[in-house]
Amino acid sequence: MALPGSRRRRATALTAGLALTATLGFLPAGSASAADAAGATAAVPAVTDGPKLSYVVNVKGGHGTAKSVKKAIAAAGGTIVIAYDQIGVIVVHSQNPAFAETIRKARGVQSAGASRTAPIAPALDTAIDSERPLTAAEAKGAAAAAVDGQDPLEPLQWSLPAIKADQAHERTLGSKKVTVAVIDTGVDDTHPDLAPNFDVRASANCVTGKPDTTPGSWRPGPTESDHGTHVAGTVAAAKNGVGVTGVAPGVKVSGIKVSNPDGFFYTESVVCGFIWAAENGAEITNNSYYIDPWLFNCKDDPDQGALVEAVTRATRYAERKGSVNVAAAGNSRMDLAADSLTDTTSPNDTTPGSRVINPNECLDIPTQLPGVVTVSSLGAKGLKSSFSNYGDGVVDISAPGGDATRFQAPDGEAVDGRILSTLPGGKYGYKAGTSMASPHVAGVAALIKSKYPWAPPALVKGLLYGQADDRACTNPYDYNNDGVVDAVCEGDTRKNGFYGEGVTDALDAVRR
Repeated sequence: MALPGSRRRRATALTAGLALTATLGFLPAGSASAADAAGATAAVPAVTDGPKLSYVVNVKGGHGTAKSVKKAIAAAGGTIVIAYDQIGVIVVHSQNPAFAETIRKARGVQSAGASRTAPIAPALDTAIDSERPLTAAEAKGAAAAAVDGQDPLEPLQWSLPAIKADQAHERTLGSKKVTVAVIDTGVDDTHPDLAPNFDVRASANCVTGKPDTTPGSWRPGPTESDHGTHVAGTVAAAKNGVGVTGVAPGVKVSGIKVSNPDGFFYTESVVCGFIWAAENGAEITNNSYYIDPWLFNCKDDPDQGALVEAVTRATRYAERKGSVNVAAAGNSRMDLAADSLTDTTSPNDTTPGSRVINPNECLDIPTQLPGVVTVSSLGAKGLKSSFSNYGDGVVDISAPGGDATRFQAPDGEAVDGRILSTLPGGKYGYKAGTSMASPHVAGVAALIKSKYPWAPPALVKGLLYGQADDRACTNPYDYNNDGVVDAVCEGDTRKNGFYGEGVTDALDAVRR
């Protein structure tokens, strides 16, 4: 989620993304035909001098089918980056403009699509700065106000008492046998508040779609976004007498980097992230992003539908392996349960356009995928954040993600309506967004898993929803008091479009 000036919705309080272009689906003269891809004798070789794009190919059937599809990929001018045979998803690079159209006709292929509309190229520096760094005066004042048992910056963390995490910490800090995978822009594991809890073994760089475990590869580069480090601190900053405190300060946190230096989260990277997390012991994954380049992926579009299928397979696989997947609802102020929405920001890696979509068929992924815990954001007054997406039957639960201080100012020692957490280089800063709400829920889920280590994902989610504090609709909703209703909450006190099952409750998570 983004403040003004930041283009990525996941990092601050405004939306981000860009727009819509035609898919590269034409079949020029001389390119491979469907018969070629299916194994017939090729009359001419596939064209391989077009723009280099990345694709996902979704296989139907078993290992034998995958073998024939791999041969068809080569015949169509594709190079396999990695094959996730456990879910039947193959990541491919190709410079054949007709690759997607050709491979879709090959035997054994369920769907295939380009994961981007811009060619693969060296990335530009479009790093996101912190919304606001912590000042020395604030740090000094917080340290003076801290009471026994509090970390020095904890008085500025209004979100912890908002979900009763401070009370929960008197009972437990969580178990080091539980790991939360932060699938994001990278995590600075050298930060003094993260180093004690960082799980190196479960960390990797998945930007290319293939995991890289080179030491430090999971960290953000010096010009890259600090977003993932901020998220990681909210989940599990250690309670160690330094800086801030996480929601679950006794659990482990890993970093799985899936964002390239441009700040884009492409499908192949995210698929890799879920598979890596699932196969390296992550009990919880946090997903504070949407998958580029489409704000919504329409299942009836050949490219976008393939992306939905690939990520759905990855999230379901992760859950089967024991992971609870938690995701931010998004910062577009949209009702995701509406009959139609206008998307003016897709695809965001080339030229945006405008289209009217049905959010029941065109999905914001991963947050709208089946089984994923969808989190909306609250401000310091406990109301839906001004930027937060919502939707009856879509939002599962809510948590503090902050808001502009002028809209929802905190009480007590806290001075900023946003969320204070860790930043690379041992620093601290404020951000706001559903990106900040999601890790609060991931932290509570980690506390539940710590108490019930035998609990499968379905039970962890059931307990997560069961312990949430009911929050009734706040109608009329006029966040800036200008006399205009900004959103309408549908549902009742037990479950509604603004707050889902309610506000996550860390204390009930550990005492019930």
